[in-house]
Parts: sequence; structure tokens; C-alpha cells
Amino acid sequence: MGHKSGFVNIIGNPNVGKSTIMNSLVGEKLSIVSPKAQTTRHRIMGIVNGKDFQIVYSDTPGILKPRYELQQSMMGFVNSALTDADIVMYITDITEKDPSENEYLKRISLSGLPVIIAVNKIDLSNQAELELIVEKWHSIFPDSPVIPVSAIKNFNLDVLLNAIVERLPESPPYFPLDQLTDKYDRFFAAEIIREKILLNYRKEIPYSVEIEIESFKEEANLNRISAIIHVTRDSQKGIIIGHKGSMLKKVGTESRIEMEDFFRKKVFLEMHVKVTKDWREKPNVLKRFGY
Repeated sequence: MGHKSGFVNIIGNPNVGKSTIMNSLVGEKLSIVSPKAQTTRHRIMGIVNGKDFQIVYSDTPGILKPRYELQQSMMGFVNSALTDADIVMYITDITEKDPSENEYLKRISLSGLPVIIAVNKIDLSNQAELELIVEKWHSIFPDSPVIPVSAIKNFNLDVLLNAIVERLPESPPYFPLDQLTDKYDRFFAAEIIREKILLNYRKEIPYSVEIEIESFKEEANLNRISAIIHVTRDSQKGIIIGHKGSMLKKVGTESRIEMEDFFRKKVFLEMHVKVTKDWREKPNVLKRFGY
């Protein structure tokens, strides 16, 4: 058997743990994680090399019915994942109801692609319930493995990895062996700030925010980063900044600490808040933001 390589595209509903599973399989935090739905907005690649294989994972936004232009773009990333995959890894969890009614699953089934079902969050279930869930998924995808996992407990991820490697097509590597992802440092700086906003603010604020890295200057022992936090309304600007700048300072400190860990060097972070009205509905602005 020669070298195997392939694109494993991760698809699933919001908040089932797609990003956590990819981060665990890659061994690096590439996708931001929060308890909120729609945390992932882009398609993010994570590359894993073994002795005789290369896996190119793609984390995608959760499946949703778009309500505005940004969500339309997010679903574009999901739809593209069905066009260039060698393997589809569908992530579900123990709470997902009536998968037989899921129209997107029918599209996956009709794609003709190898499918692996990973049932996440089994640490919140029991054996009897889990057996029923696995049986239900086997009835929908009879030719696919259904693998119970717990991303947060790191349970059965080795079984999931083996199932992926087993189904990879023979191919030389697609990327250099030292490459971890297709994204640049600016992207990860912006995502780290957005994650801290997701974790520190409630209601509509995180969904109204986009981060733009205005400048990213690398020095020998320091990254100097200037970021703009875009919001859609004046009232949101005040909430982001907080009383006497307290919330912005908190987000900045948490972001800087994580960036220093991610980039493995000191970071000087400067942030400003700007009102960009209706940015989620404007194709030209979305394009500038990478959607």
C-alpha cells in the first residue's frame, strides 16, 4: 500500500462540536470554540501528516437557513465542502433529533462520497440511549461507520482517526509536510479576538461583530497587531467598550495572552471599535472581510 492523502470535510449542525473535534484531531487550536451557535464562519483547513498518510481536514460553519448575506456566504462554505471532499465526516451529537427529516443529510447521501458519522458528547448519555442513536444513524447510512466520541473527554478519537485513514485514497501529499493550515497569521489573530467577544458578550453582540486586522508587523521577538472591531450599531459600540473601557480592556488582555501562546512570541495588541452599518448585508464589505 502506497502513501494515502485526502480531503476530509467536516459538516454538521451548529454547536455539535465540529471545531473541537477538528482541533483535537489536528493537535492544534485552529478553529475557535464557544458554547454559542454559528461560532465558525469560515472554512478552515487543518493538515495532519502520518508516516504514510496526509489528512486535510476542513472545518465548516454549521448548517443553517440563511437570514442575511453573511449567513448565505457561510452556507456557501458548507456547500463547497460537498464538491471537493474525498470523505465527508458528519458530526452529530446525542441531542440531534429526527435526522431522517434533515434535507442536508439527503444531499450527503446522494453525493456518493464515503461518509463517517461521529456522534459527539456521549459523555452526556448512557449506554442504552447511545445504542438507539447509533442504530438510528446506521439506518440512514447503512454503509458508513457510526462512531461514538467525546471530543471534550478525548474519547474514541483514535478510532475515528483509524476510520478516516482506512478510507483515504492513495495519493502523494497535497501540502508540504511542515504546513499546518491554509490560513495566515492575520486570520488567526482576528479569530482569537472574535472568540473572546463570543465568550464575554451575550445576545446579539457576538453575531454583529467582525474583526479586521488593520496591521500585523512581525519583529524579532514581538508581533505588533492593530485590529478594528466592526459593529452594526452605535449602541453596540458602547457595549463592546464597556464602562470606562473595561470590557474592551478585558477582551484585549485575554486575546493578547492567547495570541502569545499561539504565535509563541510577545504581542502588542491595539484595538479600536468602529460602526459599519449593516456590514452583514453588504457583499462588497463581506468580500473585504474574506467571505
